[in-house]
Amino acid sequence: MIANSKREDRVLARAVLELDVNNHPGVMSHVVGLFSRRAYNVEGILCMPVGSGKTSRIWLLVAEDERLEQMVKQVQKLEDVLCVRRHLAEHEVFERLEKFSADSR
Repeated sequence: MIANSKREDRVLARAVLELDVNNHPGVMSHVVGLFSRRAYNVEGILCMPVGSGKTSRIWLLVAEDERLEQMVKQVQKLEDVLCVRRHLAEHEVFERLEKFSADSR
């Protein structure tokens, strides 16, 4: 077995950000544009309307590194972001998707 360095462990660690946002054209672009401008990779994105469709929930699978806390603060400042919750990478939304993908092969 090969041991990972501390740097590799940080790169491999992931988190899930769960955002409640106003649902209208351009919101997803604003959110992912923030990550893009800061060269922060988003590994997975899921988005679904909530309730009547006036709001949506976005889940972002991202690297858990020293910049993530600052990224969360910046996402919270976006006009259409109502709430941001941070979860461990094992959050059920991506776990179910990965399992479904593996089962369908």
